[in-house]
Amino acid sequence: MTVLLNEDENPPAMLTSLGQALPDDIPGALALAKDLSEKAPTLGRGGTRELWEMLATLAAHDMGVARAIEPHLDAVAILTQASRPIPDGVWGVFAAEGGLDPLRATPVPGGWMLQGTKPWCSLASVLDSALITANTPSGPRLFSVRLSDPGVHVVEGMWHARGLVEIPSGPVTFDRVPAEPVGEPGWYLDRPGFWWGGIGVAACWFGGAVGIARAVLAQARRAESPHLLAHLGAIDTLLNACRSVLVDAATHIEEHDAVDGRLLAKRVRGLIARSCEEIVTRAGHALGPGPLSTDPVYAKQVADLQLYIRQHHAERDEASHGSILTTQKDTPW
Repeated sequence: MTVLLNEDENPPAMLTSLGQALPDDIPGALALAKDLSEKAPTLGRGGTRELWEMLATLAAHDMGVARAIEPHLDAVAILTQASRPIPDGVWGVFAAEGGLDPLRATPVPGGWMLQGTKPWCSLASVLDSALITANTPSGPRLFSVRLSDPGVHVVEGMWHARGLVEIPSGPVTFDRVPAEPVGEPGWYLDRPGFWWGGIGVAACWFGGAVGIARAVLAQARRAESPHLLAHLGAIDTLLNACRSVLVDAATHIEEHDAVDGRLLAKRVRGLIARSCEEIVTRAGHALGPGPLSTDPVYAKQVADLQLYIRQHHAERDEASHGSILTTQKDTPW
C-alpha cells in the first residue's frame, strides 16, 4: 500500500509498480536498491516528494528493507551532486564519528589510504562499496572505497539490537585501504544535499509510523471503543502533521529557496521523531500487549522504529536546533 504525501494525487507509476513486489528480506532489498540506482526519483531535481514517498512506502512495509535501501539512494544522490557517474553495485554511507581509533585518510603516491576504525557501518559485510568520511591533514573529507579490499575488516559480534536485527551496524576497521576522494575537504557537510538526505531518513521514520498506525486502524474497524478511537484520532493528527512538513520541505528543496537547510532538517526531523515516539506510545495504549507478543510483523515494526528514530539525538539535536535560531537576525515565527 503506497504512502502518499499528497493524498489528492494518484500514485506515481514507479510507486504503483513498487507496491506490487516489495521485498521481504535484505537480499531482496539490496537487489531492489541496485535496480533503483538509475530509476529512483532524484533528490532536489524534480523528484524529492516522489523519492520520500517511495522511502515511506518501503518503511511502512518493512523498516529493515527501507533501512537497507535508503543509504544506497543517498550515496547515489551524493555522487550525482559531485558530478560522478551512477555507481555499480550497492553502496552504503558511513559518516558517523567517534571511537578510540578514528578513521584517517593519508595521501600516498597515486591516491589516498584509509587507516583506522569507522563506527556504525550498516550492512558492511554485504555491500559492494561505501562513501566514508575520514580525517585528513586538511580537515574532514569524503571518500569512496571498495569494501571487498583485503584491508577492510568487519568487526563481528557487536550487534545485539532487538530492532532492525537484520541490519548489523557495528564497526569496521581499515588497514591501508585505497580510497578515492569525493569532493574537496568539507564538501560533504557543506553541500545542501547533506541536510536534504537527513530529511529522507525522517521520511522512513514517518513510513514506519504509518505501518504501526494501520494496525490501530484495523483494530478500530474490528472493535470500536472510545479509548481506541481517541488514540486513532490523535495518531491521525500526528501523521498528517508529519505529512505536511514533508510536503513543505520537498517544495522548498525543489524551489531552491532561501530556507536554511540545517533549520529545515532540524524542524522536520524533530517533529517526525517526536510524533513517532507518541504514535508508538499511543498504539501500545490502544492495542495492549497482545500484538507486541503474538504478532511478529507488528512487534518488528515497533522495535525497528524505536531503534531507527534514535538517529535523532533527542535533546542534543533540539539544543542544536535552538542554537541555530539564536543566530538569526529575525524572529522566525
